[in-house]
Amino acid sequence: MIYSAEVQHMCSVAKGAYHGPAPIPEEGKWVQAKQISDISGFTHGIGWCAPQQGCCKLTLNVKEGIIEEALVETLGCSGMTHSAAMASEILIGKTILEALNTDLVCDAINTAMRELFLQIVYGRTQSAFSEDGLAVGASLEDLGKGLRSQVGTMFATKAKGPRYLEMAEGYVTRVALDEDDLIIGYEFINLGKMMDFIKKGDDANEALKKAKGSYGRFAGAAKYIDPRHE
Repeated sequence: MIYSAEVQHMCSVAKGAYHGPAPIPEEGKWVQAKQISDISGFTHGIGWCAPQQGCCKLTLNVKEGIIEEALVETLGCSGMTHSAAMASEILIGKTILEALNTDLVCDAINTAMRELFLQIVYGRTQSAFSEDGLAVGASLEDLGKGLRSQVGTMFATKAKGPRYLEMAEGYVTRVALDEDDLIIGYEFINLGKMMDFIKKGDDANEALKKAKGSYGRFAGAAKYIDPRHE
Protein backbone atom coordinates (compact mmCIF):
# COMPACT_ATOMS: atom_id res chain seq x y z
CA MET A 1 0.00 0.00 0.00
CA ILE A 2 1.34 3.45 -0.89
CA TYR A 3 0.89 6.39 1.48
CA SER A 4 1.28 10.01 0.43
CA ALA A 5 4.15 12.04 1.92
CA GLU A 6 1.63 14.02 4.01
CA VAL A 7 0.30 10.85 5.63
CA GLN A 8 3.79 9.44 6.21
CA HIS A 9 4.74 12.53 8.25
CA MET A 10 1.61 12.43 10.41
CA CYS A 11 1.84 11.22 14.01
CA SER A 12 -0.18 8.16 15.00
CA VAL A 13 -3.39 8.59 16.99
CA ALA A 14 -5.03 5.56 18.62
CA LYS A 15 -8.41 4.50 17.26
CA GLY A 16 -11.29 4.40 19.70
CA ALA A 17 -13.47 1.41 20.62
CA TYR A 18 -14.71 -0.78 17.77
CA HIS A 19 -18.18 -2.23 18.25
CA GLY A 20 -18.59 -3.76 14.78
CA PRO A 21 -21.52 -3.23 12.41
CA ALA A 22 -25.07 -2.83 13.64
CA PRO A 23 -26.76 -6.25 13.80
CA ILE A 24 -29.42 -6.99 11.18
CA PRO A 25 -32.34 -9.46 11.46
CA GLU A 26 -31.73 -12.68 9.56
CA GLU A 27 -33.95 -15.76 9.76
CA GLY A 28 -34.94 -15.15 13.38
CA LYS A 29 -31.48 -14.07 14.58
CA TRP A 30 -29.62 -10.78 14.96
CA VAL A 31 -26.40 -10.99 12.97
CA GLN A 32 -23.37 -8.70 12.75
CA ALA A 33 -22.67 -9.26 9.07
CA LYS A 34 -18.95 -8.89 8.35
CA GLN A 35 -18.58 -11.16 5.33
CA ILE A 36 -20.74 -12.63 2.58
CA SER A 37 -21.19 -15.96 4.38
CA ASP A 38 -22.92 -14.10 7.24
CA ILE A 39 -25.87 -13.26 4.98
CA SER A 40 -29.05 -15.33 4.74
CA GLY A 41 -32.58 -14.45 3.69
CA PHE A 42 -35.53 -15.00 1.36
CA THR A 43 -36.84 -11.99 -0.54
CA HIS A 44 -38.41 -10.56 -3.69
CA GLY A 45 -37.45 -7.58 -5.84
CA ILE A 46 -38.54 -5.77 -8.99
CA GLY A 47 -36.29 -4.60 -11.84
CA TRP A 48 -36.80 -2.71 -15.09
CA CYS A 49 -34.79 -2.06 -18.23
CA ALA A 50 -33.55 1.36 -19.41
CA PRO A 51 -36.38 1.93 -21.94
CA GLN A 52 -38.82 0.54 -19.31
CA GLN A 53 -40.24 -1.79 -21.93
CA GLY A 54 -40.22 -4.79 -19.61
CA CYS A 55 -39.86 -5.71 -15.95
CA CYS A 56 -38.65 -8.61 -13.84
CA LYS A 57 -39.77 -9.96 -10.49
CA LEU A 58 -36.86 -11.86 -8.96
CA THR A 59 -37.08 -14.07 -5.88
CA LEU A 60 -33.96 -15.40 -4.15
CA ASN A 61 -33.40 -17.71 -1.20
CA VAL A 62 -29.91 -17.09 0.19
CA LYS A 63 -28.31 -19.40 2.74
CA GLU A 64 -24.94 -18.42 4.25
CA GLY A 65 -24.22 -16.11 1.33
CA ILE A 66 -25.05 -18.66 -1.40
CA ILE A 67 -28.09 -18.40 -3.68
CA GLU A 68 -29.84 -21.75 -3.19
CA GLU A 69 -33.08 -20.89 -4.99
CA ALA A 70 -34.10 -18.44 -7.71
CA LEU A 71 -37.47 -17.66 -9.29
CA VAL A 72 -37.27 -15.35 -12.32
CA GLU A 73 -40.54 -13.91 -13.67
CA THR A 74 -40.58 -11.44 -16.57
CA LEU A 75 -43.23 -9.35 -18.31
CA GLY A 76 -43.47 -7.10 -21.33
CA CYS A 77 -40.62 -8.20 -23.60
CA SER A 78 -40.30 -11.41 -25.59
CA GLY A 79 -36.49 -11.49 -25.31
CA MET A 80 -36.68 -11.34 -21.53
CA THR A 81 -38.06 -14.86 -21.36
CA HIS A 82 -34.86 -16.26 -22.85
CA SER A 83 -32.83 -13.99 -20.60
CA ALA A 84 -34.72 -15.37 -17.61
CA ALA A 85 -33.90 -18.92 -18.71
CA MET A 86 -30.19 -18.09 -18.76
CA ALA A 87 -30.36 -16.13 -15.49
CA SER A 88 -31.95 -19.10 -13.71
CA GLU A 89 -28.88 -21.16 -14.60
CA ILE A 90 -26.43 -18.36 -13.81
CA LEU A 91 -27.75 -17.36 -10.36
CA ILE A 92 -27.88 -20.62 -8.44
CA GLY A 93 -24.73 -21.52 -6.54
CA LYS A 94 -23.27 -18.02 -6.70
CA THR A 95 -22.70 -15.77 -3.71
CA ILE A 96 -24.88 -12.66 -3.68
CA LEU A 97 -21.76 -10.55 -4.36
CA GLU A 98 -20.90 -12.66 -7.41
CA ALA A 99 -24.50 -12.40 -8.64
CA LEU A 100 -24.49 -8.64 -8.19
CA ASN A 101 -21.46 -8.38 -10.46
CA THR A 102 -22.58 -10.96 -13.04
CA ASP A 103 -24.24 -10.13 -16.35
CA LEU A 104 -27.70 -11.62 -15.96
CA VAL A 105 -28.35 -11.09 -19.70
CA CYS A 106 -31.29 -8.68 -19.32
CA ASP A 107 -31.02 -5.21 -17.79
CA ALA A 108 -34.33 -5.68 -15.94
CA ILE A 109 -33.00 -8.83 -14.26
CA ASN A 110 -29.74 -7.06 -13.40
CA THR A 111 -31.71 -4.20 -11.83
CA ALA A 112 -33.85 -6.66 -9.86
CA MET A 113 -30.66 -8.31 -8.56
CA ARG A 114 -29.41 -4.90 -7.38
CA GLU A 115 -32.67 -4.21 -5.54
CA LEU A 116 -32.62 -7.64 -3.88
CA PHE A 117 -29.00 -7.19 -2.83
CA LEU A 118 -29.93 -3.99 -0.98
CA GLN A 119 -32.81 -5.70 0.84
CA ILE A 120 -30.71 -8.71 1.78
CA VAL A 121 -27.60 -6.94 3.08
CA TYR A 122 -29.65 -4.41 5.07
CA GLY A 123 -31.74 -7.09 6.77
CA ARG A 124 -35.01 -6.24 5.01
CA THR A 125 -35.86 -9.75 3.80
CA GLN A 126 -39.22 -11.48 3.99
CA SER A 127 -37.68 -14.10 6.29
CA ALA A 128 -35.93 -11.62 8.60
CA PHE A 129 -37.91 -12.74 11.63
CA SER A 130 -38.65 -16.35 10.59
CA GLU A 131 -36.64 -18.88 12.59
CA ASP A 132 -34.34 -20.79 10.20
CA GLY A 133 -35.81 -18.82 7.30
CA LEU A 134 -37.87 -20.39 4.51
CA ALA A 135 -37.21 -23.80 3.01
CA VAL A 136 -35.62 -24.01 -0.42
CA GLY A 137 -38.55 -24.23 -2.81
CA ALA A 138 -40.66 -21.64 -0.96
CA SER A 139 -40.87 -19.37 -4.02
CA LEU A 140 -43.05 -21.94 -5.81
CA GLU A 141 -45.83 -21.12 -3.34
CA ASP A 142 -46.13 -17.71 -5.02
CA LEU A 143 -47.10 -19.46 -8.25
CA GLY A 144 -49.90 -21.62 -6.87
CA LYS A 145 -51.32 -24.72 -8.55
CA GLY A 146 -50.21 -25.11 -12.14
CA LEU A 147 -46.97 -23.25 -11.35
CA ARG A 148 -47.83 -20.16 -13.39
CA SER A 149 -46.97 -16.55 -12.60
CA GLN A 150 -49.76 -14.31 -11.31
CA VAL A 151 -50.44 -12.08 -14.32
CA GLY A 152 -53.01 -9.36 -14.92
CA THR A 153 -53.46 -8.00 -18.44
CA MET A 154 -56.01 -5.28 -19.19
CA PHE A 155 -56.50 -3.10 -22.26
CA ALA A 156 -58.70 -0.02 -22.47
CA THR A 157 -59.55 2.84 -24.83
CA LYS A 158 -61.58 5.95 -24.20
CA ALA A 159 -63.69 5.12 -27.23
CA LYS A 160 -64.54 1.49 -26.38
CA GLY A 161 -63.77 1.08 -22.69
CA PRO A 162 -61.84 -1.68 -20.82
CA ARG A 163 -61.09 -5.25 -21.89
CA TYR A 164 -60.09 -7.85 -19.29
CA LEU A 165 -57.59 -10.20 -20.97
CA GLU A 166 -55.98 -12.13 -18.12
CA MET A 167 -56.56 -12.30 -14.39
CA ALA A 168 -54.83 -14.18 -11.59
CA GLU A 169 -57.41 -16.95 -12.10
CA GLY A 170 -56.44 -17.35 -15.74
CA TYR A 171 -57.04 -16.44 -19.37
CA VAL A 172 -60.27 -14.45 -19.73
CA THR A 173 -62.60 -15.86 -22.39
CA ARG A 174 -65.75 -13.78 -21.87
CA VAL A 175 -66.63 -10.59 -20.04
CA ALA A 176 -70.12 -10.18 -18.55
CA LEU A 177 -71.98 -6.87 -18.94
CA ASP A 178 -75.18 -5.60 -17.32
CA GLU A 179 -77.98 -3.58 -18.97
CA ASP A 180 -75.83 -0.43 -18.80
CA ASP A 181 -72.85 -2.20 -20.43
CA LEU A 182 -70.91 -2.16 -17.16
CA ILE A 183 -68.62 -5.11 -16.40
CA ILE A 184 -70.08 -7.32 -13.68
CA GLY A 185 -68.00 -10.47 -14.07
CA TYR A 186 -65.88 -12.63 -16.33
CA GLU A 187 -65.26 -16.21 -17.42
CA PHE A 188 -61.74 -17.62 -17.37
CA ILE A 189 -59.69 -20.70 -18.17
CA ASN A 190 -57.05 -21.75 -15.67
CA LEU A 191 -54.39 -22.81 -18.16
CA GLY A 192 -52.27 -24.55 -15.53
CA LYS A 193 -55.18 -26.78 -14.50
CA MET A 194 -56.13 -27.38 -18.15
CA MET A 195 -52.66 -28.64 -19.00
CA ASP A 196 -52.67 -30.87 -15.91
CA PHE A 197 -55.97 -32.42 -17.05
CA ILE A 198 -54.58 -33.02 -20.54
CA LYS A 199 -51.40 -34.59 -19.14
CA LYS A 200 -53.58 -36.97 -17.11
CA GLY A 201 -55.26 -38.14 -20.32
CA ASP A 202 -58.35 -35.95 -20.61
CA ASP A 203 -59.57 -34.92 -24.06
CA ALA A 204 -58.60 -31.31 -24.78
CA ASN A 205 -62.21 -30.13 -25.02
CA GLU A 206 -63.10 -31.88 -21.77
CA ALA A 207 -60.03 -30.41 -20.07
CA LEU A 208 -61.07 -26.97 -21.31
CA LYS A 209 -64.52 -27.33 -19.73
CA LYS A 210 -63.12 -28.60 -16.42
CA ALA A 211 -60.61 -25.74 -16.21
CA LYS A 212 -63.25 -23.04 -16.78
CA GLY A 213 -64.57 -20.85 -14.02
CA SER A 214 -66.24 -17.49 -13.53
CA TYR A 215 -66.11 -14.53 -11.18
CA GLY A 216 -68.66 -11.95 -10.10
CA ARG A 217 -72.25 -11.90 -11.37
CA PHE A 218 -71.30 -13.71 -14.53
CA ALA A 219 -74.35 -15.98 -14.68
CA GLY A 220 -76.87 -13.13 -14.51
CA ALA A 221 -75.37 -10.85 -17.16
CA ALA A 222 -77.43 -9.07 -19.81
CA LYS A 223 -74.83 -9.94 -22.44
CA TYR A 224 -71.36 -11.37 -22.89
CA ILE A 225 -68.46 -10.23 -25.07
CA ASP A 226 -65.21 -11.78 -26.23
CA PRO A 227 -62.63 -9.25 -24.96
CA ARG A 228 -60.25 -10.00 -27.81
CA HIS A 229 -62.65 -9.75 -30.74
CA GLU A 230 -65.61 -7.58 -29.74
